[in-house]
Amino acid sequence: MEPPESITLDAAEKIILRWDSTASEETRDRLIFEGDRREVDQYLQAVDEIQRSMSAATISDGDCKVNSTIQIAMARLEDEFRSILISNTSPLETDSLIDSSFSTHSSLITEHSGEFEEYPEDERVLGQVGESPKAGESSSRASASYRSTNSIRELDLIPAEAIDDLRCIAERMISAGYLRECVQVYGSVRKSAVDSSFRRLGVENLSIGDIQRREWDVLEVKIRRWIRAAKVCVRILFASEKRLCEQIFKGLDTAIDDACFIETVKGPAIQLFKFAEAISISRRTPEKLFKMLDLHDALLDLLPDIDAVFESELSESIRIQAAEILSRLAEAARGILSEFENAVLSEPSKVPVPGGTIHPLTRYVMNYINLISDYKQTLIELIVSKPSTGSRYSGDQTMPDMDFAEFEGRTPLALHLIWIIVILQFNVEGKSKCYRDNALAHLFIMNNVHYIVQKAKGSEELREIIGDDYLKKLTWKYQQAATSYQRATWVRVLYCLRDEGLHVSGSFSSGVSKSALRERFKAFNAMFEEVHRTQAMWHVPDSQLREELRISITEKLLPAYRSFLGRFRSHIESGRHPENYIKYSADDLETAVLDFFEGYPVSQHLRRRSQ
Repeated sequence: MEPPESITLDAAEKIILRWDSTASEETRDRLIFEGDRREVDQYLQAVDEIQRSMSAATISDGDCKVNSTIQIAMARLEDEFRSILISNTSPLETDSLIDSSFSTHSSLITEHSGEFEEYPEDERVLGQVGESPKAGESSSRASASYRSTNSIRELDLIPAEAIDDLRCIAERMISAGYLRECVQVYGSVRKSAVDSSFRRLGVENLSIGDIQRREWDVLEVKIRRWIRAAKVCVRILFASEKRLCEQIFKGLDTAIDDACFIETVKGPAIQLFKFAEAISISRRTPEKLFKMLDLHDALLDLLPDIDAVFESELSESIRIQAAEILSRLAEAARGILSEFENAVLSEPSKVPVPGGTIHPLTRYVMNYINLISDYKQTLIELIVSKPSTGSRYSGDQTMPDMDFAEFEGRTPLALHLIWIIVILQFNVEGKSKCYRDNALAHLFIMNNVHYIVQKAKGSEELREIIGDDYLKKLTWKYQQAATSYQRATWVRVLYCLRDEGLHVSGSFSSGVSKSALRERFKAFNAMFEEVHRTQAMWHVPDSQLREELRISITEKLLPAYRSFLGRFRSHIESGRHPENYIKYSADDLETAVLDFFEGYPVSQHLRRRSQ
């Protein structure tokens, strides 16, 4: 297109004055850039002519008319600049940027009767930029390349034609000394758009105090939303705003594009990171660990992009704030883990769980460290020192022993998890002393250590961290507890089936005291019935362990009972009322053992086979 013909200063002034918005209602309601492009070019040429004349000093310093004309022109261009921005500004369609079908390994943790409830926690956020596939590139490949927020993806926020007009206006306003007015108009319009996108993404404007006063279960949901929103904000929203500033302002004045960008996003960015900051300095309690780690991982993942988007000197404070929050989240995670260890050691409950079953503390702790192992990669980097096994505990609390030399070469994280298991066992052993029945105390230890082993074996990550050697040590421990239970219960039962004390020396009879034999059968019956009645209410929740224990009992009890019957049945049956002494067959006892460890009461009388 040919360049427009030059115009005189007088003609330029007339054009400017004709579009004076204060001169008439008609010009106030009309916009130059919404009309004929020839009028746009003519107006810009008029502005250029006046600025050229002023810079060339062809007019006298006292020519107030020309100064007034340039002011009128700048007011008009400011209005036009604002109008173009507003008409081409709309908030991001955030629903199209988010795919809620994806969830990570993270879990929302709540304690309920000693158990954890797990909920899907995080969504993948997808960004969709307004760019077409390149020539020769399939649409599916193009879609895969931009439907992601794993890296910065810039949207075209304003059409190219409007950007050209905005740049033309900005160039003239800045050269006329109206930089501040231009930046203010731009910032006010674009901040409004960013604020609207924030609201759609669920980013609330809360103070740190407001955030810390919220219940944790409410904050868990907000953390999930924050992670999702932060990815969109940094990699799409802020990055796109930065690109728009560069498209309009870059090269027009020193760092004006950075100034406009910071004017637009500094407030929203501070608001965004204020939430993560409030979480990082909140009170440290065990249930907060996993959300802290989710925030840490999300921010760590975003940090390179934060550095790239906020790379200028003007935005240094935002980079520093993000890095400091990341550091505080890491410190909070380390502190929570130490607090958790202390809480496990000192958990005070002394009421024995019915039936010697798994203690709620054991379930809680093992579910907790299973989830810790899901964050292995993060925690291996964060946990750099081994646990303190005594210095941070005060009072007269006895400490368990842990020989760190036994675990030489393990990561500090592995040492912390093993230490948690050590102090959990220590606490369980202390709780076992609350049982009056020594056999039940051993059963309680067996159940709980077995649960620890099974939970560790059930998690590939946790098993790898702890190591098979330590699991073998734990397995031996619950097997020893099972052996101790059997000794405490069945040695005294089987003692009734001994021969000692039944034979009468020098008697003309068969050499067996029938009265002693009857008392022996009565003692066995009474003792077995009592064991049956009480231990049916004891509980071994693991079906395989329960079956193994029953088999072990029957393998000791039944051969001894059959042998005793074989040797002495005839002596009882030859007397009166033998059924009062030989009350049960071996099969009756075998059936009765099946009632053991079910956790519910049984009939006072054993089931007897017909004689």
